[in-house]
Amino acid sequence: MAVIESVRWSPDAAAVRIIDQTQLPDRFIERDLESLDDVCTAIATLAVRGAPAIGVAGAMGLVVSVLPHALDTRDRFDARMQSHAERIRATRPTAVNLSHALDRLLARARGTSGSPSDVIAAMRDEATLLLEEDRSMCRRIGEHGVTLIPDGATVLTHCNAGALATTGIGTALAPIYRSHELGRRVHVYVDETRPLLQGSRLTAWELTRAGIPCTVIADSAAAGFMRAGRIDLCFVGADRIAANGDVANKIGTYAIALAAQHHGIPFYVAAPSSTLDPAVPNGDVIPIERRSREELARLRDVRLTPDAAGVDNPAFDVTPAEMVTSIVTDRGVFSRPYRFRELDTTRARQARPRSSVFDPATP
Repeated sequence: MAVIESVRWSPDAAAVRIIDQTQLPDRFIERDLESLDDVCTAIATLAVRGAPAIGVAGAMGLVVSVLPHALDTRDRFDARMQSHAERIRATRPTAVNLSHALDRLLARARGTSGSPSDVIAAMRDEATLLLEEDRSMCRRIGEHGVTLIPDGATVLTHCNAGALATTGIGTALAPIYRSHELGRRVHVYVDETRPLLQGSRLTAWELTRAGIPCTVIADSAAAGFMRAGRIDLCFVGADRIAANGDVANKIGTYAIALAAQHHGIPFYVAAPSSTLDPAVPNGDVIPIERRSREELARLRDVRLTPDAAGVDNPAFDVTPAEMVTSIVTDRGVFSRPYRFRELDTTRARQARPRSSVFDPATP
């Protein structure tokens, strides 16, 4: 399988190189993010997207953003670094991986003595470690999740939780890639995933590139395909998982879970353990990003909705834990009842308000 590197250092390590996912599948374009503005805009406009990928890109981007300030005094540098981190953090409020990654870099920086140059070197090492850990994490999810996919299975996916959403082989797609490597027959039904079509644009691009058979269907067709017996199981990703197992994922996931529950079809969530947020008791307090009306009301330059009509464009919804058959992580497969508060983590965080409004046109 040809390797997809959605996020990596540029050859001179002075920029973050990404695949610009807004251009796929029409064009394969790589971009170098060389400044704070570049990093924030790329994350906000979904040029780089997927909870694990934006966590790594945000961490690497923080390093890039402070490179011009290596000659500052340490106090001035620390204040600027904190300000840059908060600006990057605000770009995507739902995906907890971004906050976790930034917090790790800030902690490494604070624990490093010496000049700003010394701090930057330590931050770069930590960001590179995050990149390597993410790749390994994806592989472990694939190893755990492949046990849930029998030979000849048809799998429904939603949004994109593959290599483009991570720095490895993905989360929800990792077990599918692993099945393919083992020579198992697997066919993937790909939800188009309105309004930005991450399924039809990105997941289908990945899978066809890897030689894995797939069929794109409209989001509204999924329940009918289940009723017709054409779906054996569902695999989706997650941007945040609450302590009780409630899952925040791309808008439309909840409807798939409802249909799967009605038809007795296994509904699996695959996500890195860093997506588990034990400080959030349930899905009601997960912040849900609301994006601009233009993403829903227009298709490129074509108006789809009258200007006088209101538009509400949440990027995510929450699937209750009781609808999730199992959650596959790099630590193993978890089944109900979920008790993620009991996991040994060091990232306890204060729960944020339920709703957050963000316009990607204003990075």
